[in-house]
Amino acid sequence: MALFLYRLGKFSYRRRWLVISLWLAALVAVGGSAAAFHGTLSNNFQIPGTETQRIADKLKEELPSASGGTATIVFEAPDGGFTAGSRAAVSDALEKLKTVQDVRGTVDPFATQAQVDQAGKAITDGEQQLAAGQAQLDASRVQLEAGQAQLAAAEQQLTAAGAPAALIEAQLGQQKAALAEGQARLDAGTRELEAGKAKLELGKRQAEASSAIRFVSEDNQAAVAQVQFNTSINGLSPEVRQQVQDIAHETSAAGVTAYASKEITEDISELFGAAEVIGIAVAALVLILMLGTLVAAGLPLLMAIVGVGVGVGITFALSGLFDMSSISPMLALMLGLAVGIDYSLFIVNRHRTQLLAGMDPEESVARATGTSGNAVVFAGLTVIIALAALVVPGLPFLAVMGLAAAGTVAVAVLVAITLTPAMLSLIGRRVISRRAWAKAEAHNAEPGHESADEAKDRERSTHGWGGLVTRHPVLALAAGVLVLGTLALPATQLQLALPDGGSEPVDSEAYQAYDLTARSFGEGVTGPIVAVGEFPANLDEAQAQALQFDVADKLRAVDNVVAAVPVALSEDRRTAVFQVIPEEGPASASTVQVVSELRGLNGEIQSGYGVAMGLTGQTAGNVDVSTKLGDALPPYLAIVVGLSLVLLLLVFRSIVVPLLATGGFLLSLAAAFGAVVAVYQWGWLGGVFDVANPGAVLSFLPIILIGVLFGLAMDYQVFIASGMREAYMHGSSAKEAVRVGFSHAAAVVTAAAIIMVSVFAGFIFSHLTMVRPLGFAMAFGVLLDAFVVRMTIVPAVMFLLGEKSWWLPRWLDRILPDVDVEGAKLNRAEAAPASGELVH
Repeated sequence: MALFLYRLGKFSYRRRWLVISLWLAALVAVGGSAAAFHGTLSNNFQIPGTETQRIADKLKEELPSASGGTATIVFEAPDGGFTAGSRAAVSDALEKLKTVQDVRGTVDPFATQAQVDQAGKAITDGEQQLAAGQAQLDASRVQLEAGQAQLAAAEQQLTAAGAPAALIEAQLGQQKAALAEGQARLDAGTRELEAGKAKLELGKRQAEASSAIRFVSEDNQAAVAQVQFNTSINGLSPEVRQQVQDIAHETSAAGVTAYASKEITEDISELFGAAEVIGIAVAALVLILMLGTLVAAGLPLLMAIVGVGVGVGITFALSGLFDMSSISPMLALMLGLAVGIDYSLFIVNRHRTQLLAGMDPEESVARATGTSGNAVVFAGLTVIIALAALVVPGLPFLAVMGLAAAGTVAVAVLVAITLTPAMLSLIGRRVISRRAWAKAEAHNAEPGHESADEAKDRERSTHGWGGLVTRHPVLALAAGVLVLGTLALPATQLQLALPDGGSEPVDSEAYQAYDLTARSFGEGVTGPIVAVGEFPANLDEAQAQALQFDVADKLRAVDNVVAAVPVALSEDRRTAVFQVIPEEGPASASTVQVVSELRGLNGEIQSGYGVAMGLTGQTAGNVDVSTKLGDALPPYLAIVVGLSLVLLLLVFRSIVVPLLATGGFLLSLAAAFGAVVAVYQWGWLGGVFDVANPGAVLSFLPIILIGVLFGLAMDYQVFIASGMREAYMHGSSAKEAVRVGFSHAAAVVTAAAIIMVSVFAGFIFSHLTMVRPLGFAMAFGVLLDAFVVRMTIVPAVMFLLGEKSWWLPRWLDRILPDVDVEGAKLNRAEAAPASGELVH
């Protein structure tokens, strides 16, 4: 591999314009494809095969009117509450919304609340009417019975007098007919009264079911309206979302403030914001301080931009073919920038070191590509393996996310080993500042000199951090483990869910909508649960309605359920839809328990009423996603760790180094989880990180963090441990190799880690809420893994183990291929004077 990369670096150096042209062509082609074929991003985290998806598909087929997306707009009145004028403004806006494309209808909160409020009076009026009707029937029955008695007495007298039957019938027939007609009227009135009583009873049950739900707050300061769409929320175009918001905000003319919920306001059309730019700026500053020249500092940034442009461009081009969440290109962007800068930096730094030592520029670029480029390839492979393995859990949105990020990392590797050498050829001596050149030339002119970098390495190995760690390895090891263990403690309380409006920034419209709704109507209104029942066949309307309320009563009896209301019934009366309002928000632990208990009722309801129940909707779907992701974590972790252990075994030809690398990763992973729980679930330092409403952690954060952090951790393991192995292979003792290898890699790994942390940290304040905890977790995880694990624990353990660090059974050594990550073959080869090529 080292020889191949050496030749590739030399080819790129000599054919720089060809390589640059090819990458420019790729960038233009991918950009054009992305513009022409990109699809609509969404935050649809459906998982095929779950109950939520099965019920949603059934509902779409059997009751399409209830299968579209629903969002809310909450209106806040000025001081004094809603007036007739402000109510009219809200109602007019809701009527206007019905004209918007994809809007199926709206629910006027004032009209609906009036119906709810008048339900009690209507029931009282109905009871009075039924009582009056009953009294009339009773009076009619008394009259009828009296007439029947008179008829019987007359008939008896005539019979006793010996009157013939024909005479009796002639005299009493008309009276008998009148009484029969009266009996028929009485029977019809009785049936009508019974129907009225049944209807009144249904009305009472409807009022009871709806009594806990309000559409206008009791203080008359807030009103919540529903907007129903023909399509799913994720299928709404940005134009429709904006139009809905604009119409809602027209109520401001009447002094009413409108807040649209997260479903409407969420903008996933842009990936880059001000916070991300700040992260890139910090990375640029680190590069300038390290490399000392704008040209050299700009090169890794340019390489990262090219890699991201191609990688993310391909992702967007494919978004028209696959359902893709907004976090897929965002994750690709984050990783592409971070590894793109780092991978190029490692090669540039090696090239600069060799130039300052007096090596020919062409040879230096080729050797930097063959050595540091080799490490870049294997480091990139670990990241790619970890990300590509996200297909294993069988979750479509996660598989797309992982493959998009893995593809972008692969592009970053290709850019580093091809375009970087070509650009170094173009830049020439400007990759090093004039001051550094002058200092190096003066130093190299001294008799018996060692290179400036060798002098720095010797100084660092003795007096730097590496020297401190190797002088006190036990203390360094204990301190590192103690720090990580302490930070990991909160991880035992990790709770997973998908974000709701409460996780949005405090100044956002989505958060204000969530907050006002929760304060005025209860948190559960922000995340209702949709229950769907399959009714028995051949029910009449009254039977179906009664059964609806029987089922609703059972649902409402579950702990932490505020209300359960029938909301829809199919024409054949086979499919019924219920809205269940939990006590707390959709991401709370109690709501997760409510979902579990509601599903547990299915057997009881089916045996008692013959109704098969299921849950769907966003709240139930979030629970399914979190459960599925939690179940997928152990096998995913085993696959990633197993494959990467094999790769590290090939790279370092050691049993200890891969195990140490993996153990250190698990420590930094646990610490990163602990920090995420402390900040985003418990709210520690919430003011610093803009966490206004702490709650459950993003459900797919753990599995993504495992993949990303493991890959990046192995990056730093490769760069640090390869320097140690290189020194060991070149004759240093095992313990001295730890010092030498660490001193060689410390500066560049430190800069690379700071750059990566800066890039990830820039996403902590992203406009996409889901990205924020992910950016924090990756930034904090890389910080801990680079500085505590790779630069403290790893050198301490390897120094303590000495020669045992590089132990490998002979039989295994014989069968393992030699990947030569440290470029030993390059150092053993001789340069041919005529061609400058390496020969053996």
